[in-house]
Amino acid sequence: MPTEHTHIVVLGAGFGGIGLTIKLREAGFDDIVVLERADDLGGTWQANTYPGCACDVPSQLYSYSFAPNAEWSRTYGKQAEILDYLRTVAEDNEVIRHVRLGTELLDARWDDEHSVWRIETSRGELTADYFLSAAGIFAEAKYPSLPGLDTFEGTAFHSLHWDHDHDLTGKRVAVIGTGASAVQFVPEIQPEVAALTVFQRSAPWIVPRLDRPTIGLERRLLRQLPLAQKAVRGTWYSLIESFGLAGFVDNRFRHPYELLGRIQLRRQIRDPKLRAKVTPDYMLGCKRAIFSDAYLPALDKDNVDVVTDGIAEVRARSILTRAGVEIPVDTIIYGTGFTSTPSVFDRIIGRDGHSIAQLYRKRPQTYLGAAVAGFPNFFCTLGPFGAVGNQSAVFMIESQIAYIVDALTTLRARGETRVEVRPQVQEDFVEEMRVRSTDTVWLTGGCDSYYTTAEGGNAGLYPSWSFEYRRRTRRFDIESYEVSA
Repeated sequence: MPTEHTHIVVLGAGFGGIGLTIKLREAGFDDIVVLERADDLGGTWQANTYPGCACDVPSQLYSYSFAPNAEWSRTYGKQAEILDYLRTVAEDNEVIRHVRLGTELLDARWDDEHSVWRIETSRGELTADYFLSAAGIFAEAKYPSLPGLDTFEGTAFHSLHWDHDHDLTGKRVAVIGTGASAVQFVPEIQPEVAALTVFQRSAPWIVPRLDRPTIGLERRLLRQLPLAQKAVRGTWYSLIESFGLAGFVDNRFRHPYELLGRIQLRRQIRDPKLRAKVTPDYMLGCKRAIFSDAYLPALDKDNVDVVTDGIAEVRARSILTRAGVEIPVDTIIYGTGFTSTPSVFDRIIGRDGHSIAQLYRKRPQTYLGAAVAGFPNFFCTLGPFGAVGNQSAVFMIESQIAYIVDALTTLRARGETRVEVRPQVQEDFVEEMRVRSTDTVWLTGGCDSYYTTAEGGNAGLYPSWSFEYRRRTRRFDIESYEVSA
């Protein structure tokens, strides 16, 4: 039986994969297969179901510009509502018929002799002319490396794999990590548990979220006045984009934002000793700042303790701190974030036999976050230097979608079938990113985070304005590529 062949394979059915498929269809491409390992589309929004899971970007901005939604129930959409939005957009645009759910990528290799991608999945093999990765970077849980973890006899799980069958009522719970997920679920579980111990390595900057339910009148106005919806979206875009002033223009611009955080700390934490524990000791923006109005008050409750001594050992029913204090624990919840390079990138092999992951681990490298030298007929979303710290990821994804679709449309019009970014073009771009990152708050702000590499370099954020990036990706620059028929 011959191997199935398709023109375009898209990996992932989250915001990137759904948006790519819609825009490819609009451009006249219909021979598309979308591979999704989960049993539902939605990417990170079907995977993360922990209590309080919500977006930290206002929903009017964290949505497709070509599929505005006037019906958001709150300023910041919660997980279930975002997932419903993605399902609706996919159904309305006939994306569903292209998606193969429960189909995991096992191997994807470029066949240079035949100029095709040979793809092995959990449901069979196929070949493709073009392979487009929209695999999310927040796809696989990162666990801490702690002595004795395997000896713990209670229940332990990561926020990405929340155990909804485990009743936390009356339990002694330890939360390891204080990232964005922990900041959301800690206030939700605090009223249920008997004792909650939050193990904090470094305090996150918490700034006011100002979330609120929307009212019927404003939803009706947004439905009836599309210009009003664009104005709201534009306002949020400008506010969030302004964080770039502190990020890469001059870190002295951070002071007004830090003042907001300090005011919130003083207003929401009564105990001065606790306030000192949860006061960050690095510049705002060096790590991801988190919007929350509920996290700090939860830490100030009588059944909550914040531990900063570090963990020496995990025991059968307790955790021993480096200060020698043993804390009884029934349940451990890991709020330790995600792996920086998901394992799926180990399975994408280019022309020279190297995987995407091998290249990324050597150093962050792409061209515009959308193409990789050595990987013909391959494009991606949110590759290194294709994300920013001061804008909605959806804005950046849409920029990359436009670039990729224009690339394939240009190649079709010219009768070209093979495309690969020139190595020197990519090298020049990566060097530009290095130079422009030198004085950013990510590298000079006094912290370690997933914004930086182990060597202290930029791990892949675009060190400038998102509107500048949009301009650079508005047109496929074919002169930067080797193309052939």
